Amino acid sequence: MTLIDSDPDTGLAPLQFAVTKNLNAKTTAQRDEILQSPGFGTNFTDHMVDICWSVNGGWHRPRVQPYGPLSLDPAAAVLHYGQEIFEGIKAYRHADGSVHTFRPDQNGRRLQRSARRLALPELPVSYFIQSLRELIAVDGAWVPTGADQSLYFRPFMFAKEAFLGVRPAHKVAYYVIASPAGAYFKGGVKPVSIWLSEDYSRAGKGGTGAAKTGGNYAASLLPQSEAYENECDQVVFLDQDRNVEELGGMNVVFVYKDGTLVTPESPSILEGITRDSILQLAKDRGHKVEGRSVSLDEWRRGVASGDIVEVFACGTAAVVTPIGELKGRDFFDEQPIGELALSLREELTDIQYGRREDKHGWLVRLDG
Repeated sequence: MTLIDSDPDTGLAPLQFAVTKNLNAKTTAQRDEILQSPGFGTNFTDHMVDICWSVNGGWHRPRVQPYGPLSLDPAAAVLHYGQEIFEGIKAYRHADGSVHTFRPDQNGRRLQRSARRLALPELPVSYFIQSLRELIAVDGAWVPTGADQSLYFRPFMFAKEAFLGVRPAHKVAYYVIASPAGAYFKGGVKPVSIWLSEDYSRAGKGGTGAAKTGGNYAASLLPQSEAYENECDQVVFLDQDRNVEELGGMNVVFVYKDGTLVTPESPSILEGITRDSILQLAKDRGHKVEGRSVSLDEWRRGVASGDIVEVFACGTAAVVTPIGELKGRDFFDEQPIGELALSLREELTDIQYGRREDKHGWLVRLDG
């Protein structure tokens, strides 16, 4: 069992986790073979975290148990009404062998905001961070050591009560699973091509766009398929006023010729922790940063006039990637490629992997 100090915000003492070891865990040789080329989201560690919640019992029965299938009643509310949220966060192996994660308090707070919007219980941030530590305590050997490799955590929460009435569920499950992740870009970062979705919206005004919930991603799959059909890597969505929102799973940042970084801001955009970190690093360098509406017309005119000198996307998986092309039904705009995006990416990843000083106190050690 791993212990953490009481949460200074809530005064909550750490949960007391029961640990059941997986008797069919991978051998060292099997695990090492997987870590040679881990891919993304295809292999999983030997254990998972499981915490229950109920209206009467609150958060209870915390445990680490063998990774395996879940048993759900066919009437479980999540299967009918989609009452579900998740997070994505990584663990990094440093040169001294220690394991750290990056700004987990922010992921924990975002999970709380998502829970609030989906009428789910809010997991205390201290419990969220402890759940990552508990999993590392048994599966720490799964954190890879290769260049740009990491262990990707997928915390998620869903309504498990067997009840077909339309109301917030009275029983909820919180899990954490983990998957070793290889370098997102093999052979170096490459600019991506973006397809403009004009028939579909990622989220509507007053909807669930600011929550990290599966329904938003399900809504993006058809337009993403349309992007592939048009030989593009990703799709970008607009709001009802034709302002840029975000990609299927990443935020967008525009760099103007005066050095200002502008990112679309809207109640229906998911607040990106990677984006926030990148923008903070840009501020540290003296760049002005703005969060505001950016119309499609402003984007296209800015690129054509040279006022916009760089466009990039950012998110947990890819960190930062330049945008090289924007394609629509009747246009094709090449995007200017600059040096700032890759420079900021290098700085951020250096911090995450312990190669550069963490001046903002973003790193949290998970082992030891």
